[in-house]
Amino acid sequence: RRGQVWVQIVPIALLSGPMTHHAGGGEVLQDEEAIIRLLAPLAQTPGAFALEDDCAVLQPKAGTELVLKTDPIAEGVHFLPDALPADVGWKALAVNLSDLAAKGATPCAYLLALSFPAAPRRSWVVGFAAGLAEAQERFGCHLLGGDTDRRGGPLTVSITVIGTVPPGQMVRRGTARAGDGLFVSGTLGDAALGLMVAKDPARAAAWDLSPAMLAHLASRYRRPQPRLALAGLLRAHASAAMDLSDGLAKDLGRMCKVSGCGARARQADLPLSAAAAKAVAAEPRQYQAVLAGGDDYEILASVPPPNEAAFRQAASAAGIAVTRIGSMTAHTEVTIEGLDGHPVALVQAGWDHFAGDAKAQSQ
Repeated sequence: RRGQVWVQIVPIALLSGPMTHHAGGGEVLQDEEAIIRLLAPLAQTPGAFALEDDCAVLQPKAGTELVLKTDPIAEGVHFLPDALPADVGWKALAVNLSDLAAKGATPCAYLLALSFPAAPRRSWVVGFAAGLAEAQERFGCHLLGGDTDRRGGPLTVSITVIGTVPPGQMVRRGTARAGDGLFVSGTLGDAALGLMVAKDPARAAAWDLSPAMLAHLASRYRRPQPRLALAGLLRAHASAAMDLSDGLAKDLGRMCKVSGCGARARQADLPLSAAAAKAVAAEPRQYQAVLAGGDDYEILASVPPPNEAAFRQAASAAGIAVTRIGSMTAHTEVTIEGLDGHPVALVQAGWDHFAGDAKAQSQ
């Protein structure tokens, strides 16, 4: 249809049949209509038809292209089994929006698929919907539709997020050039360290962390903050960008590989929060978490030298800290110079879904 995009969406439905296990406490939801009623307030876009139809309609703004991303999260991999349902809802949307931010895109809508190992409790769905509501209000997008089902395996939340960019202006990750400055937003390692403390609370005392520092690390793991304020700045100033989800070392290697160049970064230049700085000072080996722990959801950007000053100034005006950590090189290797001046030797380069333990159970 001219000027419109039709999106095929399976109805939100819970498979019928008796279920003896469930998540959370309170009334078990055996009725698909009950789940739909709890999720319907999230569908504020007119084309979602209040989740009453099989499909939705999305009409992008004139003069824009659509950018799409899907990145599921699963219990035991991306969040702990005792995670608050509101935090699960927030994180499910935020990790996808982080990718849009790195592409220079503005979010507008998303699709949701929920896979339950057993019938959910009403209280869990209510909390989950509340977390999604917070995230979509904060970041400016709404639910269009989706599906629910029951299957073996962990609870899984799959979101497909849709954003817009001016034609031809999506920021790629394979277009970095030798000589560009290498920047990251925010701070690194907080989420990975927060997960470590959640799994082993004794680390808080060993690292001499204050209650505020503990809360910071926990929040960074449970509720990522996509850097959407940088989207337009990346389009204007960056040659390439991507979000950091699997660790700086691994994601930088990905950028270099597809760009056909290398990079040199300095460990001393990596931005750390006060909490992370305390942790690595007490236990220097935790720099591994900073470099390869994953779950940062910050932006890695390659910025041509003539644009660096303007990029820094614009990011500061937007309230987002950006730090130059190195530069892209003509050689294809990726080197991270350690505090001693020698290349850092990593135990692992970063997170890999097909190697090692699940992310939420690691470290």
